[in-house]
Amino acid sequence: MQPGPLREAAAILAANRRAGGRLTELPPSCRPRDQAEAYQLQDELHALLQAARASIFTTHKIGCTTPVMQAYLGIDRPCAGGILAADVHPLHARVVGPAATRLGVECELAVRLGSDLADGPFEPGRAGLAVATLMSAIEIVEDRYVDYRTLDTPTLIADDFFSFGCILGPAVESWRELDLAEIAGVMRINRREVGRGVGADILGHPFAALAWLAALKAVRGEPLRAGSCVLLGSLVQTVWLTPGDRIEVEIEGLGSASLALA
Repeated sequence: MQPGPLREAAAILAANRRAGGRLTELPPSCRPRDQAEAYQLQDELHALLQAARASIFTTHKIGCTTPVMQAYLGIDRPCAGGILAADVHPLHARVVGPAATRLGVECELAVRLGSDLADGPFEPGRAGLAVATLMSAIEIVEDRYVDYRTLDTPTLIADDFFSFGCILGPAVESWRELDLAEIAGVMRINRREVGRGVGADILGHPFAALAWLAALKAVRGEPLRAGSCVLLGSLVQTVWLTPGDRIEVEIEGLGSASLALA
């Protein structure tokens, strides 16, 4: 994208986030045409959000890595986004929902890197060597659109693919004892189970998603660094919330994380 349209689109997305608004669509003159332009716009948006929130993007997220989420959103490939450090919460959190938009939750498997993941070949086994700890996680997503089903995928990617925040469960260092393809995850809302899945739902193996992101970032000259956290994708379909809901995610061998929505 050219600098003018890039700045215009980023300003629109940033203003919509800050105001808790409901975006219809970006003007055709500054709408990203493909995924390459989407990630270029995402970078510009991140710069604006970091300045406005006095925070930095420390956590990566990957959407549409499981069949249930690909079917739900009608998108057949992974999509990457980011989460500001200010919106990452430990273990058990209480979050106040915005007035004009709605929040949803997803059951996620997350990793924290112990070493850089910067050089190929990018494949699941090699990606796993860079992982220090695994965590259960809740991703909080925001529907900040009039109708997200009418938006094109590049626009959703540019806006961090519904990103709002996350809750990270306990950091587990002994994860190598687990069969990550077989571990089961479950999400409960108000103590009622609303969905479950297994690690293999994430592109066949959770580290396949990590390898995909590492390859994407390396091509863009932004390799994944030690200390980074990555949410690998939701094992269950997004569930939209109402104030007062209590959410718990539990992943076999990795403990639980919980959220109370005020």
